[in-house]
Amino acid sequence: MAREARADVALHLAWTAQPGYFWTDQANNAWIAASIELARETFEAGARRFCGVGTCFEYEWPENSDCHEATTPLGGHTLYDRAKSACFRAIAEIAGHDGPSLSWARLFYLYGPGEHPDRLVASVARALVAGKPANCSHGYALRDYMDARDAGAALAALATSDVSGAVNIASGERTKIADLASELGRLAGRPDLVRLGTLPDRPDDPPRITADIRRMTEEVGFRPRRLRQGLADVLDYWRKQEIIAP
Repeated sequence: MAREARADVALHLAWTAQPGYFWTDQANNAWIAASIELARETFEAGARRFCGVGTCFEYEWPENSDCHEATTPLGGHTLYDRAKSACFRAIAEIAGHDGPSLSWARLFYLYGPGEHPDRLVASVARALVAGKPANCSHGYALRDYMDARDAGAALAALATSDVSGAVNIASGERTKIADLASELGRLAGRPDLVRLGTLPDRPDDPPRITADIRRMTEEVGFRPRRLRQGLADVLDYWRKQEIIAP
């Protein structure tokens, strides 16, 4: 396939991704082998650049600072992120120091129109536009949420750039989950429906997973939209689904 395409640049996003299951899916191991083979064939076909997609879960998250590509150590939380890290290391070995260019995008938390309805932003937005209570935990944890449309544009910009190595793909906004849910309530005109603390907090939930995005903004040259704008679009999306639904 890679030889037939004769691409100058390859952007590889395919992976197991079933919500709630991909963390422990044994298919992660098969994806390592498939990704390495794809990279090898791409390089042999003459591509000058390969851009793979990893995850913020590769990091050992600092409690009081952002994850930085060069200084934050890598962890090993689930089969999924261990597989991603192993894939990056293996492809880097194939590329070598003087070989084709390799970049590795580490995605943080994504949201957007059309996402799985059980994910946080979608579930809160759906409840609000339906006039139902949006039950949430206390939401103390800090996260970095990025509009999936921005993530796609950032990946395209990274793939076509000359930036190599790991690059965080995130919004750079450090937001408490409670504040995110409350902002959705304000934008929907129903702050009274956001019920913080009605769901249990996860005892093992990391207090902070946020990104240093200077490589993305300064080297790649990409800047994402603001969180408020993206959340408003999500609410509009779910309002339309309410109208379409029988």
